[in-house]
Amino acid sequence: MKIIDLFAGAGGLSEGFRRNNLDIIAHVEMDYNAALTLKTREAYYYCKENKKEKLYANYISGQISRDEFYSYIPENILNKVLNIEISNDSFKPITNKIDSLLNNEKVFGIIGGPPCQAYSIAGRSRAKTKMKDDPRNFLYKYYLQFIEYYKPSFFVFENVLGLLSAHGGKIYDDIQNEMKKLGYNIYCNILDSSDFGVIQTRKRIIINGWKKDLNISKPSFPKKEKIYTIKDLFEDLPTLHAGEINNQYKKNSTKCLQDLKIRKKNWNTLTYNVSRMVNDRDSIIYSKCCETLTNNKKQLKYNELPKKLITHKNKDSFLDRYKVIDYDGLSQTIVAHIAKDGHHFIHPDINQCRSITVREAARIQSFSDDYFFESSRTSAYKQIGNAVPPLLAEIICKELLKQYNKRTVITD
Repeated sequence: MKIIDLFAGAGGLSEGFRRNNLDIIAHVEMDYNAALTLKTREAYYYCKENKKEKLYANYISGQISRDEFYSYIPENILNKVLNIEISNDSFKPITNKIDSLLNNEKVFGIIGGPPCQAYSIAGRSRAKTKMKDDPRNFLYKYYLQFIEYYKPSFFVFENVLGLLSAHGGKIYDDIQNEMKKLGYNIYCNILDSSDFGVIQTRKRIIINGWKKDLNISKPSFPKKEKIYTIKDLFEDLPTLHAGEINNQYKKNSTKCLQDLKIRKKNWNTLTYNVSRMVNDRDSIIYSKCCETLTNNKKQLKYNELPKKLITHKNKDSFLDRYKVIDYDGLSQTIVAHIAKDGHHFIHPDINQCRSITVREAARIQSFSDDYFFESSRTSAYKQIGNAVPPLLAEIICKELLKQYNKRTVITD
């Protein structure tokens, strides 16, 4: 079952589909660093399938360079990643490359989600034009072109909830209408990752289409009981203070980490557990925020800080400038802004007084510890913030395959 991953990002969506033994024949991603992440993940699977996991561990732990590591990986594996911006001009070159990878085989599914900045409610609120003229509003049209060209049995289109209200809801309606014209039954679901094992509140719209002649029912996504917390998720990680690095686990993998497929029992290579520096003022604020959440079970608002710590003139809005992740519950939604600062993602341990590391953010998004992000800390944060949680993607794929196996094909 061949899958094409469009607007692939760091590969969270395709990772979940891969866990269901589907074959990701191509990833298309314009960001150079995210494309490198996808290549490294493809290389990981090659190493895993060929009993060369030590080679992979040597690379991500810094013992060999990327160039040396890639030299051991067959070109056809790395060539599955197309670092190209999707546009009218690039559509034909991209399909030509994918066609050569397919070697006359049929595409079973297309997955992906066009960049969401133009649909994001937060993004629209900051932009003077409300992003009405942003060309990213219409990237979905390229997605539809790929559906029309390959005519897959199904597709999955993922995006932020702001899509529902973008342009007064017109874009959302247009997307569905165009999909129906291409011969698909369309099913829409709003899913919260926290309902499916991810230790994070993250709501997204999932549009799923099946060819009409397959007569496939609307998928249902039974919610899972919330069992684990952030404390469980971080239990084996070492204590860090601001500006420190420690890539040594403090204990063996736990039941939580194995249940959520974060850390395999025998995995001992920790990466990206590096903490940002924090200036003296923010360090004091972080401590006060942690203390307030611990003692009063609430987040400290910006206008509640001591006057000497308040530097912004605006004290009436954006009062959640600083936010602590709840040790005993779920994380707030990890967003790409974490690449700029960590004020909204303060580690809950008051003794550590810092924001979360890349690895901690990746775990919150349900990426496994063997998932390596290229090629800098800033880029890694951005990729993680934009990603689909692999655990959610895995459950979406599993349910779609379940419906497919129960299908009744309509014939003339």
